[in-house]
Amino acid sequence: MTTWIREDCETNGITIHYLRTGGAKNPVVLLHGLMGSGACWTPLARALEGEFDVIMPDARGHGGSSAPHHGYRYDDHASDVVGLIRGLGLSRPVLLGHSMGGMTAAVVASRGAGVLRGLILVEPTFLSPERQREVRDSDVADQHRQALGFQTSDLVAQARARHPHRSPEIVELQAEARRKTRMSAFDVLTPPNPAYRDVVSAMDVPSLLVMGDKSPVVTLEMATELRRLNPRVRIEQVQDAGHGLPFEQPERLGEVVLSFLRELS
Repeated sequence: MTTWIREDCETNGITIHYLRTGGAKNPVVLLHGLMGSGACWTPLARALEGEFDVIMPDARGHGGSSAPHHGYRYDDHASDVVGLIRGLGLSRPVLLGHSMGGMTAAVVASRGAGVLRGLILVEPTFLSPERQREVRDSDVADQHRQALGFQTSDLVAQARARHPHRSPEIVELQAEARRKTRMSAFDVLTPPNPAYRDVVSAMDVPSLLVMGDKSPVVTLEMATELRRLNPRVRIEQVQDAGHGLPFEQPERLGEVVLSFLRELS
């Protein structure tokens, strides 16, 4: 990460902090999930930086970005991304998002306006209303409140025990990101999410949906339905991966993403 740029962009009344690999290349913007940060994309950014200018923002309430008291719905996150694209003068970037970042990316694409060259959705949070309520009512926010009381080293030790196959680098980046996630960020879990079928139907760019074969979130049945709704959606299933696909199979994700990006260039 030695030569990567760390800067801030002012948009929508807040500051968005981002990492950027730079260079006069086609831009790719990477959007992280809840409790993540732009830096959590470091392994994928390394795989892409030779051919692309990779921009990795921290969502509001995360990392080095502002944490306003409100404004954490998907439309707010999507407006931040559009503001970042305009603020940095990015010419038709490809947007890639995981989990919360995947839904955010899909919402940006559904707005049209010729802003994007393409879209990659990695395990997006396309949840039924019932599942949304289950997630909101779960103890995920309480667990995070407790986690904020731990040292980073404690979080790293816990995560290593929970995810023994993840690289030490990814585990440490996630632990650091978690400590910088403010409680207000959990407002994104409040239903209703945008209706994902409507969002996918409105996406008018070449799109790739990447899913894990062990995912409880994006099933093959759902992926097949989304492809019927929008023929521009291509599906790629990664073996031995669940919802945490970018952290469980980073090399395979890099291969799949690079292949798609090269076709778009």
